[in-house]
Amino acid sequence: MQRVPEPELMDGQAQVQAYAEADFSVGDAAVVERLAALATTAGVELAAPGALMADLGCGPGNISFRLVECYSEARVVGIDGAPAMLQVAEQRRLTLGAAGGRLRFARHTLPSAELEHGDLAGRCIALVSNSLLHHLHHPAVLWHTARALAAPGAFLYLKDLRRPASPEAAGDLLALSLPEAPEVLQRDYLASLHAAFTPQEVEAQLAEAGLSGLQVAPLDDRYLEVWGVLG
Repeated sequence: MQRVPEPELMDGQAQVQAYAEADFSVGDAAVVERLAALATTAGVELAAPGALMADLGCGPGNISFRLVECYSEARVVGIDGAPAMLQVAEQRRLTLGAAGGRLRFARHTLPSAELEHGDLAGRCIALVSNSLLHHLHHPAVLWHTARALAAPGAFLYLKDLRRPASPEAAGDLLALSLPEAPEVLQRDYLASLHAAFTPQEVEAQLAEAGLSGLQVAPLDDRYLEVWGVLG
């Protein structure tokens, strides 16, 4: 089926509340575990003292918090364009105690000249993105931003939905994945499936961006992942 873009920002109050209250712990843990495994295979050290990690499209901070927990000497910055999501993330950060000092959140919408030329540029040893790509109307901005933020030898791991072959297949995935979820989550999930990219489309995006070192592959029955060393 043809791609149907959805709004780039998730900032409605009902959306923010639903995502903040939903339990995505299994999927969030899988992202951080996959990052660790693939980076180790690539020979990239993520646990070095002072290592800086960026969570692109952090939303309420789920992945950001897990990175701070798993990498006890790392610093993490969560980046998102939705103020209401970041407000939830910051409220959560304040409950972390000492670990919260290694985490900060920043509001940026892509593309962002401030982000690409600011204090993060060229300094991030790891870049993580979970479910951001399908929101972007112009996905090239994500790959451009990743390259700008990456330190030499940085590792990138991205996980996102992949677009099903038909609207019927999208409906089947919705029924399988979120049969009892709040209506706002079901609506957003279906829209996201229609807005997602195929692995072939992502490969074309990477080729256009000149990121030949990254790999793309389908994952499970509904996701795709991108990983590799940047530069």
